[in-house]
Amino acid sequence: SVQISLPLPVLPEGWAGEKDFKPIGHLSPSTDRNIEPVGPHFLAHARRKRHKRTFSEDDRIQAQANVKKVEDDDAGEISEPEDPVLLQREAKDWKGQDHYAVLGITRYRYRATEDQIKRAHRKKVLKHHPDKKAAVGGSEDDQFFKCIQKATEVLLDPVKRRQFDSVDEAAEVEPPTKKATQKGNFYKLWGKVFEAEGRFSKNTPVPKLGNEKSTKADVEHFYNFWYTFDSWRTFEYLDEDVPDDNENRDQKRHVERKNQNARRKKKTEDTARLRKLVDDALALDERIKIFRQQESAQKNKRKNEKEAELKRAAEEAAKAKEEEARQKAEQEAAEKAQKADSKKAKEAAKNAAKKNKRVVRGAVKDANYFHGAGDAPAAQIDSSLNDIDLIITKIDNEELAALTAKLNGKKDGAVIKAVFQEEVKRLVGEGKLKEGETKSLA
Repeated sequence: SVQISLPLPVLPEGWAGEKDFKPIGHLSPSTDRNIEPVGPHFLAHARRKRHKRTFSEDDRIQAQANVKKVEDDDAGEISEPEDPVLLQREAKDWKGQDHYAVLGITRYRYRATEDQIKRAHRKKVLKHHPDKKAAVGGSEDDQFFKCIQKATEVLLDPVKRRQFDSVDEAAEVEPPTKKATQKGNFYKLWGKVFEAEGRFSKNTPVPKLGNEKSTKADVEHFYNFWYTFDSWRTFEYLDEDVPDDNENRDQKRHVERKNQNARRKKKTEDTARLRKLVDDALALDERIKIFRQQESAQKNKRKNEKEAELKRAAEEAAKAKEEEARQKAEQEAAEKAQKADSKKAKEAAKNAAKKNKRVVRGAVKDANYFHGAGDAPAAQIDSSLNDIDLIITKIDNEELAALTAKLNGKKDGAVIKAVFQEEVKRLVGEGKLKEGETKSLA
């Protein structure tokens, strides 16, 4: 084997740290091999010699420097003050602890990233590690350190973290009262509530509550989403611990059934709670009232338009009916007047006919009944009058009037007879009389 003796390093005057250290010289073993001193252990050795520290002193100072560096790196992001009561927690009560508070990231809670959790854990470990406390003369109690380890274990496990987030009451936001809502902070107050509840949604993205300028479609989509909310929230974290005693299997099954029933009950209660929360928000949402008023106004508008149309149609029908009645009345009045006129005309014609008949018969008398000189015998009178009556029955009123006009003012018997003979000839020509039927005018 080769024996190598390692000379002590010679530190230059004014040396400031490891980066300025330049070892001089080289190993001079009994062989021809040259060896350069390198690596962190050689640098640590040089640092101890430079500052004349023991191994424990150097480790303690380096640990403090590392802690300060980590704290400086995380300052401003993870810098929550530690609660003295929280520091007194017992590790065995880890299930009741607030894991986010233990790591000092309550400002993030369910929104904390894996990187933030790891950095918070590193910071807490450097501060509360039992060895560090012992190095500075503190207590060697490691209870809070175990709480830190358990919090990190839970929050870095997706399944365990989801179980804890399901029952993380500190992340919940209490719904505002009706009085607080009526002060005009509806969107701000209720928006925080729905944002907190939205962390349990299986469906993403979760719609926002919006504001007074939101459209009806957006508001309806928001409430439809929450009335059909699909939650992944579970309650296994609150389960009673199942005994590990394999010999008492009945007790183990009993506890498991008890836990399952408790989960279902809590799930049902949570669903009812969320439904009531959405109902309360809907009842207080002024947009819903405005939309309903607009719908009512639109409905009333259509109703009013329909009623106006029906009224207009009824008025037109009434006017048409009134016009029809007026026209009918006018027609009836005209018909009545016409009928009266016709009756009067008929009466006048009848009277004229009577008068004309008297004139015609009087003309026969003036013609001495067509007998010539001397008084006409009774037989002649009857024959002539019967012939004239026959002529009168064969002509209408107009023809009678024409005949009367021809006879007016005639006094000569021969002339009068000639007029009647001419009329008889006309009637015979028209087939109304037979030849020789009026014997007195032959």
